[in-house]
Amino acid sequence: MCGIVGVVSNAPVNQLIYDALLLLQHRGQDAAGIVTQQERKFFMHKAKGMVKDVFRTRNMRALPGHCGLGQVRYPTAGNAYSEEEAQPFYVNAPFGIVLVHNGNLTNARVLKNELFSEDHRHINTESDSEVLLNVLAHEIEKATRGLPLKPEDVFTAVAHVHRRIKGSYAVVALIAGHGLLAFRDPYGIRPLGMGRSKDGTLMVASESVALEGTGHVFDRNLDPGEAVFVDLQGQMHSRQCAENPQLSPCIFEFVYLARPDSVLDGISVYQARLNLGETLAKRVVSTVPPNEIDVIIPIPESSRPSATQLAHLLGIPYREGFVKNRYVGRTFIMPGQGVRKKSVRQKLNVIASEFKGRNVLLVDDSIVRGTTSREIVQMARDAGARKVYLASAAPPVRYPNVYGIDMPTADELVAHSRTVEEIREIIGCDALIYQDIEGMKRAIGSLNTKLAGFDASCFDGVYVTGDVTSDSIARLNENRVGTEENEEDTSRLALPNAQDA
Repeated sequence: MCGIVGVVSNAPVNQLIYDALLLLQHRGQDAAGIVTQQERKFFMHKAKGMVKDVFRTRNMRALPGHCGLGQVRYPTAGNAYSEEEAQPFYVNAPFGIVLVHNGNLTNARVLKNELFSEDHRHINTESDSEVLLNVLAHEIEKATRGLPLKPEDVFTAVAHVHRRIKGSYAVVALIAGHGLLAFRDPYGIRPLGMGRSKDGTLMVASESVALEGTGHVFDRNLDPGEAVFVDLQGQMHSRQCAENPQLSPCIFEFVYLARPDSVLDGISVYQARLNLGETLAKRVVSTVPPNEIDVIIPIPESSRPSATQLAHLLGIPYREGFVKNRYVGRTFIMPGQGVRKKSVRQKLNVIASEFKGRNVLLVDDSIVRGTTSREIVQMARDAGARKVYLASAAPPVRYPNVYGIDMPTADELVAHSRTVEEIREIIGCDALIYQDIEGMKRAIGSLNTKLAGFDASCFDGVYVTGDVTSDSIARLNENRVGTEENEEDTSRLALPNAQDA
């Protein structure tokens, strides 16, 4: 998962892009990069680390220009430790293009071979974003045929990109001397919205919070398959470039990934999580009688709206039982069991008085590996809880995600090929309650009836692009980013939740 932003303005944009990336920091803390353009020259700075650490005053001074783009990176494929794979990526022909990408291509290996053998382009990293950039560059070169670039040529090129690449992609690119290009995949799996400020500055960004937090008025989301081209005078051109677009955003954005104060594809993330709590209440009642629950406690942070609504509907006290240290990472991809357990204890501390002698219902946004959940349940018992029930606002995560979330392989998912009772025994709670898949889809989908559906592949195993098989998942896992022993875990799902950003 990554956060991307692009800006065209009448004023310097370096500080504006920096501020937007800070608001998108929750989408990736592995690396950050900014490119600006002055006349026809690009100025770039990128490095591993968080935005505040990557950009110093000297770096900002070296980023002049009135248009630019930026990215915060959370790697899902390639080498997480290589600064060469930090974005933006650059090619010098045609015109000169820089690009940032949020998502994951499912046919990157095939495309890489095509680029070498047919398009005569060289890919120097394992990043699928570099593949995407070179496909786009090749198609722009074909569309212009050596003539000056027109918006029509840009849209023709994006239409051919849609035909060639598979997977999820929200893209922002700068074409030297011409303007800014933004587009989404035909399913709109990854979010991308746009807005303007009072002075006419146009911004595109992964989440509405980046627009609103920098003084822009949110205008609209890009449609799936749509391309928007903004010339250097701020004139906007847009066109639908996909043959059969349908809006099927990633449902995990609403469950966990996005900030609660964002609105994605017409859906308030906060309201979506309240709705998940409402539907979860029905599941809890059918499993544990409410009179056997003394208190409801969220596992920080993104489960709080669901837990609040659940407590309200069941008439059970809501309490904060865990205090989170915001200065250590999550434990989603910690290298070893011992390190994982230590990290959970460092990250969360219990308020013992909220647990002692009580039957507690813990609420989490989702359960992936189950290791963290097991440790948190034990922490509740150690604090004196009489019984510990656990509810997940999301259904069981049973399948890998291939669209830009670094879910573990299927064998590492605690719910894969296991019953709820088997999962409960592994986690060690007295009762385990999951959201059901259809209830989740209704709870969130009711907030925008224009949606064709969702990509909920990590829950139901249905991959909306239609090209994902068990063999292709195995090939994608070969390039999956791992965490080396004793390395700090900086992947998106190993990070503080969106509310911490």
